[in-house]
Parts: sequence; C-alpha cells; structure tokens
Amino acid sequence: MRIYTRTGDKGQTSIIGGRVDKDDLRVQAYGTVDEVNCFVGQAMAELDPDLFSDVLDDLEKIQHELFDCGGDLATKSTKRPYKLQQDMIDYLEEKIDEYIASTPELERFILPGGTKAAASIHIARTVTRRAERLVVSFSKAEEIVPPLAQMYLNRLSDYFFALARVINHRSGKKDVEYIRSAKVFRDGKRKENKTEEN
Repeated sequence: MRIYTRTGDKGQTSIIGGRVDKDDLRVQAYGTVDEVNCFVGQAMAELDPDLFSDVLDDLEKIQHELFDCGGDLATKSTKRPYKLQQDMIDYLEEKIDEYIASTPELERFILPGGTKAAASIHIARTVTRRAERLVVSFSKAEEIVPPLAQMYLNRLSDYFFALARVINHRSGKKDVEYIRSAKVFRDGKRKENKTEEN
C-alpha cells in the first residue's frame, strides 16, 4: 500500500467537504488533536499494566474519541453526522471527580512532572489546551463547527491533570508544589484565579 499521494505537495489538504490550505485553523486544530493522541500513546507505553489496567482501558477509549474529535473537526459538511457525544464528556467528568477524591487534596499549583507517564500526560494536557484554543479561533471564522469539540477538549485537559496526579500517587511519587503559588484550590476545586485557564 502506498501512503503518499502527492496531492498535498502544493500546500493544500482534503477535508470532509472540500480542500483547504494546510495552515487553515481547522487543519491546525485537528492536527493538534493528533499530537494529543500521540502523547497519550506515549504515556500508555510508560504505564505498568498491572498497576494501571483501568487507566490503560480509559486511555485507549480516549484515543478512539480523539480520532472522533479529529474527524469532527475535519468536517466542513452538514451531511456527515458528528461522532463526539455528550456521554463521552459526562464520563470524563465522572472520572475527574473520582480521581480528585482518590488523591491528596491540593492547595497550590503543582509542577508538571513526576513519573515518566505522568510527565507525558501533563504534556498531553497542555497540547489539549492548545487544541481547544485553536477550536475557539476557527469557530470565530467558520459557520460549520462541531458543537461538542471545544467542550470535550476542555474536559479532557482537566481529566489529564487529575490523571497525572493519580499516576504519581499510585506510583508513590509526591507532586511538587509551585513554591510561589498562593492557595488556589479549596475542597479540591479551583478558586477563581486569572493566572490559569479553566
């Protein structure tokens, strides 16, 4: 099977519903979602399957959903039904609540890092935020926008934050607090603070 087509040699690519420039915001958004998926795969390769079998199952599910998200973002046609569903977002929220309840309570910001897998998940978290910002940007210029992509990416970045803490906690690795951080969390939830995205 030949994987190159030569059709993109002049700086355009095909999406569902036409062709666009490769630096189009829509392409940048779904390309960034693909980056997220790669970091998730890296984290999965770093996790102990005996200690994290439940997490690995969830991450594989999320990898499929990231393909769904990318496909939705690559759709510039009202004829194709979107694949992202509200129940995917609901599940992420359930897992976030579960993970927060199972890790030591936070008062301050923490430094990204810890185990290799947790560090990879923190990278996935920040790249997810970038994907979300790109969706916001192209939503301002496009009429056809998948309705749940921005919400899904927002919850997914929160999920990755909570998951990175779970990975460190189960591995016996303590999170390192940012030493100049004010107390920004209360009862496991963020206070209103303009220094970090929600």
